[in-house]
Amino acid sequence: VKKDGEWKVLIMDHPSMRILSSCCKMSDILAEGITIVEDINKRREPIPSLEAIYLLSPTEKSVQALIADFRGTPTFTYKAAHVFFTDTCPEPLFSELGRSRLAKVVKTLKEIHLAFLPYEAQVFSLDAPHSTYNLYCPFRVGERARQIEALAQQIATLCATLQEYPAIRYRKWGPHPNALAHAVLAKLNAFKADNPSLGEGPEKTRSQLLIMDRGSDPVSPLLTLGWPSSGIAGLPAPQDLAMGSDAEGEKIKDAMKLIVPVLLDPAYDKIRVLLLYILLRNGVSEENLAKLIQHANVQAHSSLIRNLEQLGGTVTNPGVCWQQAVGSETGQKANVGMGGLPRRVRAWCLGGWGAGAFGGMDAVEDRLDRKLWPFVSAPAPTSSSQAAVSARFGHWHKNKAGVETRAGPRLIIYVLGGVAMSEMRAAYEVTRATDGKWEVLIGSSHILTPTRFLDDLKMLDQKLEDIALP
Repeated sequence: VKKDGEWKVLIMDHPSMRILSSCCKMSDILAEGITIVEDINKRREPIPSLEAIYLLSPTEKSVQALIADFRGTPTFTYKAAHVFFTDTCPEPLFSELGRSRLAKVVKTLKEIHLAFLPYEAQVFSLDAPHSTYNLYCPFRVGERARQIEALAQQIATLCATLQEYPAIRYRKWGPHPNALAHAVLAKLNAFKADNPSLGEGPEKTRSQLLIMDRGSDPVSPLLTLGWPSSGIAGLPAPQDLAMGSDAEGEKIKDAMKLIVPVLLDPAYDKIRVLLLYILLRNGVSEENLAKLIQHANVQAHSSLIRNLEQLGGTVTNPGVCWQQAVGSETGQKANVGMGGLPRRVRAWCLGGWGAGAFGGMDAVEDRLDRKLWPFVSAPAPTSSSQAAVSARFGHWHKNKAGVETRAGPRLIIYVLGGVAMSEMRAAYEVTRATDGKWEVLIGSSHILTPTRFLDDLKMLDQKLEDIALP
């Protein structure tokens, strides 16, 4: 819609503003002939001499605000409209647009499918941090199906933008990964019906989408990359608690005794260590939990600690250690929870724990346990020969003249409940470990830091009216 010597107004809602600001600067926008950028939900002065470009999410609120701009008399707010929706516009809203006065002046109406944030070259965010609350809080059971549908639409949009029609599989853990995997398949099938060439290519048929639940690996978000020991002699690093052994590989015999000095640290640091200890033990007795909370002086956060159970974790049920539980489920040794990464990659991952249920290397080598990671859509037949792979990696945040299509397969990983920094780093490492033959993309509703993860847990026993959703 750009014309030389002609200026336009750019109008966005909050989600589209987040998307645009994540991938370009104001100078880039001005270079495209934009003279002013406005928020559609704020009061604006009419500029009837200029045409307007609308970049909007297709929601009821944004569509009604768009219609209102062309309801006035004797002149409209703007001369004409070029409307771009970030996702598929629901049929009822589309019909309402057609019946409005906007239909007389609209020059462009497109769905451009950008319902995600390009966080990094191989990391994406759906910008939906509230989804953790909707999916895991017992007071939000009625919202879960709607939230799954919304996430599925965004994930399918991401795949379509990347020209991928991947085989879909999910990590067995609670009801959400299964439900989301089937919902994404339905959305992708709709995209495929509109664009039969989606995902075609000798190598692209090998692409996969893995869906996992945060509850299958609650350790990774509790650790920062390279989180050191507290500096107290004899005290294990948090990574040691996560692994159940020290840096020399010796099993930690009395973790309770070793964590006591940590309990003098700031509240959230103490809670992180307590949760790691609880996960190491696969739950503790009510008596021990009460003593730990009292000794750490975190009584005000006791519900936060117990809320780990909303993710499927065990807080007050003593049993085998967490690693043994993972090992027995997969039929392999404990550190296979790291996805079966080869020794050189696994050693690197342990610098920041790695990706507990990540499975990235196993997926690209077709070694994922099909009982633990079942398919909801048939995988492409494997081939011993591989076509030449493009060196281009489809970095969606770059401003390019055309759409860049990657010839090789992609592994797209979606983590319900937030993605940890160590998992993001593992995506790059697995890509390098395959010499670029595969590109691993990972993302979630939002990016987790340890503090953000604990904040998410804190909300899971509270009613909506008592909290402020992110």
